Amino acid sequence: MHKIALYPGTFDPITNGHFDIIERALRLFDEVVVAVADSSDKRPRFTLDERVQMVELAIKDLDRVRVVGFDNLTVELAKSINSTVLIRGLRAVSDFEFELQLGYLNNSLDPEIETVYLMPKLKHAFISSSIVRNLLKFNGKTEHLLPASVQNVIWSMKSCTLP
Repeated sequence: MHKIALYPGTFDPITNGHFDIIERALRLFDEVVVAVADSSDKRPRFTLDERVQMVELAIKDLDRVRVVGFDNLTVELAKSINSTVLIRGLRAVSDFEFELQLGYLNNSLDPEIETVYLMPKLKHAFISSSIVRNLLKFNGKTEHLLPASVQNVIWSMKSCTLP
């Protein structure tokens, strides 16, 4: 049976930590669908289209990975792509409580949904999109935090220019 894992998130922007989780998920599943959430309530720095483009650039050399944008419930998206597995990344104990609640919520909405928690390599454990956004705000160094293709597109985007 072809096992599809759904990796949802805002990916504002995708980081080396996210990329590491994608690679780990590929070792466990036949296909990984990276689902970029609209998340307008979070007021992302990059548009949905920009974030989808960045993820596509980051995963361009990976087989069995595709990207979709979405603005509905994660469990609805999972059902539409025939996935019963959600991938979530855990960096630290501080992530665990929120991710556990989210996993239980998704399972309550669809009892067929299982959440698999993956940890990035230790060298990526401190990376978060919010840290990257803060560094970008102050023109800080981000090359070690982002896939090279994403770094290049961010610095060339008009939406990333500083005031």
